[in-house]
Amino acid sequence: MATQHIIIGGGPAATNAIESIREFGGDEPSIILISDEPAHSRMALPYWLAGKIPEKHTHTADDAYFQKLNVDARIGTRVSQVDPANNSITLDDGSQLEFEKLLIATGSSPVNPPVSGTDLPGVQPLWSLADTQSVLDATASLEKPHVVLVGAGFIGFIVLNAMFKRHWDLTVVERESQVLPRMLDRDGASCVEAHLSKLGIGVHTGVSVQKIQEADGGGKTVELENGTQLSADMVILATGIQANLGLIENSGIETDQAILVNDQMQTNFPNIYAAGDVAQGPILYNDQPQIHAIQTTAVDHGRVAGANMAGHEVHYPGSLLMNVADVCGLQTASFGNWNDSQAHNMTIHNSDENIYRKLLWTGDQITGAIFTGYANDVGMLTDIGMVKGILQTHTSLGKWKAFLEENPFDIRRAYIGAGVAQKLIGVTLTGQASRPRGFHFDGTTPKAKVSAAHATFMETM
Repeated sequence: MATQHIIIGGGPAATNAIESIREFGGDEPSIILISDEPAHSRMALPYWLAGKIPEKHTHTADDAYFQKLNVDARIGTRVSQVDPANNSITLDDGSQLEFEKLLIATGSSPVNPPVSGTDLPGVQPLWSLADTQSVLDATASLEKPHVVLVGAGFIGFIVLNAMFKRHWDLTVVERESQVLPRMLDRDGASCVEAHLSKLGIGVHTGVSVQKIQEADGGGKTVELENGTQLSADMVILATGIQANLGLIENSGIETDQAILVNDQMQTNFPNIYAAGDVAQGPILYNDQPQIHAIQTTAVDHGRVAGANMAGHEVHYPGSLLMNVADVCGLQTASFGNWNDSQAHNMTIHNSDENIYRKLLWTGDQITGAIFTGYANDVGMLTDIGMVKGILQTHTSLGKWKAFLEENPFDIRRAYIGAGVAQKLIGVTLTGQASRPRGFHFDGTTPKAKVSAAHATFMETM
C-alpha cells in the first residue's frame, strides 16, 4: 500500500518537498497537498506590484504540474488541527485525513503594530496574493499615490522598491534608530538613508506611529509619537512576521518561536516534519536553532524534508543568514554574523558614493559581511556571491586574509586562490546533483546559452 504523505502549505518549501519525494521515492508515495492559496512565491509579489510581471507569473505550480507529479492538490482548503497521536489532520470543513508522514510548511503571517487604525480600509500589509491585488485596486485611479510605509526592515524595503518603480510618492517610518536594523549596521544604514533622501523619499527613524485615522477626502493621516502628521492615500504595514502555528496548538509538537526541527527537518514526532518560515532549525555559525524566513532557506528545508520523507537520509548542514535587497537602486546585502561585536573587521566606507563594505573575521575565516553600493561596485563584481560561497564552505583563507586587508575589492582572487570554487562544485544538498524545478509557466522551457567566458573561467579552477 502506498505511503500516505500530506503536505500543508503551498510555498517553496512545499513544492520543493514534493519534487524531492518524487525524485527519491518514485511514484509509490501518495501525496496530498493542502493549501489555502494557490502555490506561489511570495518573493515574486513585489514584481507583480511593480508591474513587471502579471499575477500568474507569481505561481509556482498549476493543475497540470500537480497531475504530472500525481499530487492530490486541494487548493483553497485549510487545516484547522494536527493530531500527532492519531496521525491525522482536521480540515476547516470538519473532515479528517490520516497520514503516515506529514510536512507542515504553513509559512508565516504579518504582525501589525499595536496602534489604532490598522484595521481601516487602505491600511494593510503586503504579504499575500489578495493583499497585492488590494493595493493595485486601491491605487488604480490615482496618478501618483502617496504611500506611507510603516517598518523599514528587509520585507518593507522589498515592497518599497516595487512602489518606487511605479514612481509613487513614498515616506518610510521606522521605530528603530536606523533603517534595516536587522540587516545592516549603523554605517551601512547611513548609506541607505542618504540614498533615499537624494531620491526624495521621506525617512523618519527612531519614532513610532501613534495612530492612523481617516482624513478628509478619503485619505489617511499617520500621526507619529513626536507629533508629526503624515498624509497618505495608503498605509502599508511591514512591522514583522510570526510563524503560523495555530494548527498545532495543544498537539504536543515542540515549538519555540516556530516549530523546532532537527537536521532532517523532523519535529519531536519522527514522522512529522516542518520546513520554511514555520520551522526553527539548524543554521551556520551558531549552535542555536533559528528561523531564517527567506526563500532560499525554505527551498533547502523542502528538499531536505522531502528526501527524508521518501526514505533517502539527508542531514542539513544549516542555513546561512543572508539578506540581499535592492533599495531603489542601491544594492545592499548582509551575511552570517554580520553584527558580531567580537569579530575582527575590515571596513571601507565612502559616504559620498554610498559605498560600504565590512568583512568580519574569526581567525582566518570570514564569518560575516555587509555590502552597500551601486551595481558597478556590488552586484556586477559578483563579490556578494563569492563571499556567500566562502561562508557556506567555512573556508580558512590563510594568507588571503592579509591580501584582502590590502585589496578589499579583489575578493575574486582570494575566492579562487583559496579553492572555494572547487569546494562548492563538490557540494550537494541531497547527495545528488541538483535538478531544475519541474514547473515552468505555460510549460515553456527556459533557454540559456553557455558563453565562451564560462570556459575561460572554468580553466582557472
